[in-house]
Parts: sequence; C-alpha cells; structure tokens
Amino acid sequence: MKLFKAFIVFIVFMTGLVAGNYLALSQQDTWTDGEYGDGVLLAAAAVLPQPVSAKENPMDRVPEKAIEVYKERIILDIQNAQWATFTDTHSMEPVIFKGSNAIELVPENEDDLKVGDIVSYRSVYAEGSIIHRVVYKGQDEQGTYFIMKGDNLPTSDPGRVRFHQIERVVVAIIY
Repeated sequence: MKLFKAFIVFIVFMTGLVAGNYLALSQQDTWTDGEYGDGVLLAAAAVLPQPVSAKENPMDRVPEKAIEVYKERIILDIQNAQWATFTDTHSMEPVIFKGSNAIELVPENEDDLKVGDIVSYRSVYAEGSIIHRVVYKGQDEQGTYFIMKGDNLPTSDPGRVRFHQIERVVVAIIY
C-alpha cells in the first residue's frame, strides 16, 4: 500500500511538473480551476514554483567608460547625480530594501524614461515620493502618461502619472 501511495504522489508530481513547464512555455501567470485539467493536476501545480514573468530592464544610463574601479575606491562619472535612500515599504523587494542607497538623475523629458525604469514620483494618492517601476508608457488626449507598479505588489498604482510628477530616475542601487 505504501508503494502504491508513493507511486500516486510521484505521478501527481510529474503531471504537475509537465503542466508547470507547459505553463512556463505558454507564459501563463496563474492556474484557474478547470483550465488545465482536473483537481489532481491543480493540486500538483500548487506545490511547484510558479513561472516568473520577465520585467523590462531599466535604460542603461551609465556607460562603462564612466565607471572606474580601484582597490581603494570606485569613481562614477555621472553628472547631476543625486543620492537617495529608501523606507521600509517592501513594495520594490527584492530589488530595493530599507536602507538601500541609490544614485538618481533628474530626467530632462519624457523621452528619457522607458518601461522598466525605476522612478521616484509624487502622487495625489499618497504623501511623499513613491519609488516604483514604469510598467507602461502611453499617450492620451493630455499627452504622455506612465503606469507605475511596485515589483512586490499585485497591481499597478492608481492613476496615470504625468512627466511633471516624476522627480528622478534610478541609475544605480548600492546595497
């Protein structure tokens, strides 16, 4: 009987593994009941790691020739750089943690920002600056707008963010 139970667990696991690989290949983020089979398959999938959706990379703003590394110091040749530190909101983990330091630049125009950039901005929905990633850049009757989202949050931030609300863009994070 123990051998039979072990065999059933193995079959359920392997079925879930195959289905999990199918899911990763089809770039699905979630399982819904009945979408990929019966309850056994769904139970197996629940114990497997879920596929991670890729995020866009931030724009490369610091060319390699602007970075000099020595034993006793590092020199970054970045004009108009500003320093920032972060509070403990957990919204950008695992990229940014409380106490992380960053180097930021003030973008000159909306073309200086792309999907994937991490920016600090002011919102009518919160006090202080919010540090989140640009997940969408679009156009409407008022011009360019951005949709922001914390990497560790399930949904994007409320409202459309306009360029005048964006204070700075992260170019380096120091742990």
